[in-house]
Amino acid sequence: MLAQSVGEVAARLDCRPYGTDDGTDLWVVSDLTPGLDGAPQRVTSDYVLGISPASTSLAQLTLRHDVTSALDLGTGCGVQALHLAAHADRVVATDVNRRALDLARFNAELNEVGDRIEVRDGSFFAPVAGERYDLIATNPPFVISPATGERLVYRDSGLPGDRVVEHIVRSAPDHLTDGGWCQVLANWAVHADQPWDERLAGWLPDDCDALVVQREVLAPASYVELWLKDSGHHPSTGRGSAEEAREYVRRYDTWLAWLEEQRITGIGFGWINLHRTGGSARELVDWPYDVEQPIAPAIGAWAAAQGSVVDLGSHLAVRADVQQETVGAAGAEDPATILLRQQRGLRRARQVDTALAAVTGACDGDLPVGAILDAVAQLLDLDPEATREQYLPELTAMVREGYLVVAGVE
Repeated sequence: MLAQSVGEVAARLDCRPYGTDDGTDLWVVSDLTPGLDGAPQRVTSDYVLGISPASTSLAQLTLRHDVTSALDLGTGCGVQALHLAAHADRVVATDVNRRALDLARFNAELNEVGDRIEVRDGSFFAPVAGERYDLIATNPPFVISPATGERLVYRDSGLPGDRVVEHIVRSAPDHLTDGGWCQVLANWAVHADQPWDERLAGWLPDDCDALVVQREVLAPASYVELWLKDSGHHPSTGRGSAEEAREYVRRYDTWLAWLEEQRITGIGFGWINLHRTGGSARELVDWPYDVEQPIAPAIGAWAAAQGSVVDLGSHLAVRADVQQETVGAAGAEDPATILLRQQRGLRRARQVDTALAAVTGACDGDLPVGAILDAVAQLLDLDPEATREQYLPELTAMVREGYLVVAGVE
């Protein structure tokens, strides 16, 4: 932990307190953060990353219901395994970095959960071949690079492009129990000739419901600069020598040229949630706006709503946090724009017309949907049959997206 010389004591590892959303206080040991002491430093190939924005994002994404078994795929220093140990009877944590495995074991013992966390050496799902888990959480080495041979294990998979994420998404169902979840924090390539959601939809397994949320898209130049800074190769992270500047330019040009050759116009960052239900509900949404954290309860609510179908006898209620916003000229009979906006969870917004706004506003759980639709049709001088045909699918979508709930069902 410490190195002592004649005149001073210096840290060899980072040891810091870490508080979880449920109020648990932990200690997490990892390698030192590059540049923390102001000295130039580059990470080594077996560097073990500590608490990072990515690890806290995955922790907030991961569902926290009680499970029998959980898998932390690519554990690093073991942060996700520590979270999982709070609500799983048994946790398996895997990695290919031997130093990471040592630190993960150390952190499990340090936080007195070593009896519930088993650490295994191996790549991807190889260490758990033939096994199934109720919950898989993974922040894989997802950096999209040309795989030129130089590899930082904590961020580079050794596979070109986003194949590591595709492999995990395609393989995960074979390691999930019925009703099990796989939640992935990932990057993916956005290609010039194909929409991002169309491309990722081709990865999704047939026997899983899937919610994919793209949270951010970076331009290739910004992406390359970000990760060269992360590895300590940017001139601002070193001594600023001419040699370092030339090396930075070489790496930058090689990486950027490869992205251009692949026709990659952007790099998406976000969440892939798979729920092994035997069904195939799909939603792929680009949502870069603020969300409520932790977001896990909203992911669980989305899953619970996917089987919902609204018919004329359904009783619906507006979720308590949904607010209506209208924009229009003063004195106009109808507003130009009506938005329904969630204040919690994903905080989605949905534009609706006057009729759908009226139907939604009348949904308080008392009257069946058929009666509300007929009343709104009469009020707005609409054809009742056409109103039912048009708005029943809209109401189903609003239940699945969390604007409405089936009365009596949380």
